Amino acid sequence: MNKLLYILFFSVLVVKAQTPLSTSEATVLKKQVQEQAQKTQTMTVDFVQLKHMGFLSNDIETSGNLSFKKPNLVKWQYLKPFRYSVLFKDQTLYIDDDGKKSDVNLSSNKLFGQLNNLIVNSITGDLFQEQDFEITYFKVADGSEVVFIPKDSKLKKYLSQFHIFFSVQAYVSQVKLVEPSGDYTSILFSNRTVNKPIADAVFAH
Repeated sequence: MNKLLYILFFSVLVVKAQTPLSTSEATVLKKQVQEQAQKTQTMTVDFVQLKHMGFLSNDIETSGNLSFKKPNLVKWQYLKPFRYSVLFKDQTLYIDDDGKKSDVNLSSNKLFGQLNNLIVNSITGDLFQEQDFEITYFKVADGSEVVFIPKDSKLKKYLSQFHIFFSVQAYVSQVKLVEPSGDYTSILFSNRTVNKPIADAVFAH
């Protein structure tokens, strides 16, 4: 379970100069992001993830690739330094820990269900539900940053803030999930491919 939470609680702590967006600028950003989300049917992207924990002198680095297919198929494939995959499919979380398989029923586990929604929506960038989050918008040097603070008290026990960084093209370039302890993980996306066929075998379990 600790390893699973480590995989799920990916975040980024990046120091950037922030300028709040005006209401009209935030509206334009939301429209651009949602248009990109609607156009994205499939996506593959590489990632590098750096986990920072206060009691360690060095961050823990992992890397791999992510595959997404509408409406809600998501697979995180960790390749280095260990092989580990997490597949969200049919309201179930399938875990493959170097050949050792297990699963979690998302419909009966509210926390993992919320995390699943966060993950799917953060990938597409379609995450502007003001009934669930307090949302603030910022301009940064290479795009925009949106900060989400969850309103759900149970979720806040695991997640104090959720950030999404968007490129100037309105793609998600980084995500940020800050734990209440202050620990964080950074995940940076690269080599994105959008709307190319993805074999069904990728999402097999």
